[in-house]
Amino acid sequence: MDAFWNELVSALTNGQPAQLPLALAGMIITAAVIWFLKGRAWAFLYVALIPLLNWSFGRPEVPHVDLTAMFGGVFGASHHIVFNPLTIATGMVFVVRDFVQREMGHRVLVLMALAIGWSFYYSWPVIALASGIAFAISETADWLIFTFTRYRLSTRILLSSALAAPIDTTVFLYGADLAQVMAGTAEPGSQLNLANWIFFIIGKMIGAVAVSAMIRYREKRGEVDPAAA
Repeated sequence: MDAFWNELVSALTNGQPAQLPLALAGMIITAAVIWFLKGRAWAFLYVALIPLLNWSFGRPEVPHVDLTAMFGGVFGASHHIVFNPLTIATGMVFVVRDFVQREMGHRVLVLMALAIGWSFYYSWPVIALASGIAFAISETADWLIFTFTRYRLSTRILLSSALAAPIDTTVFLYGADLAQVMAGTAEPGSQLNLANWIFFIIGKMIGAVAVSAMIRYREKRGEVDPAAA
């Protein structure tokens, strides 16, 4: 039980147990802000996903898949091609944001700021900064398609994710590459290379395609309004 508690405290405080009261207070305040802004389940998931994913790219505990042997020759890679399985979940971030916008409208931008703020606590500052810039760019493109097109909901989810994923991937991989070089754990280009760029986008789109297909199925059954905002 003590071991479980220590692991939980370490996870909540990013390895700084003395900061537990401060971390808990921050979480309570964050939850109160989300609730006050009329955010519900999707909003809480959105704010939790972003720092979790940013944290995963700087932690050796998170298992990564080395694809160098399989694809290194194809791309002429001079560094390891390493794929983070949680990249698939990053595709879900754009989809979750679309659902949050349905709940909260433009107040979703406040939630994005909260999530990026927590990313600075749980991940390397360079990764958090890159993530913030990437989301600012890609979320703007995502929001424009979701808000102003007349496509059905399932199509808007897929198109907005497809437009946002390449932008987000480019900026984020640059930040991840820079962070690992600064930490002395990798050489330049270990993260930002063509192979990683392609695999990251594929991973992100897997989540978006799955959710879009689910929504399209529910649209056909009359359970979801295709014109929903």
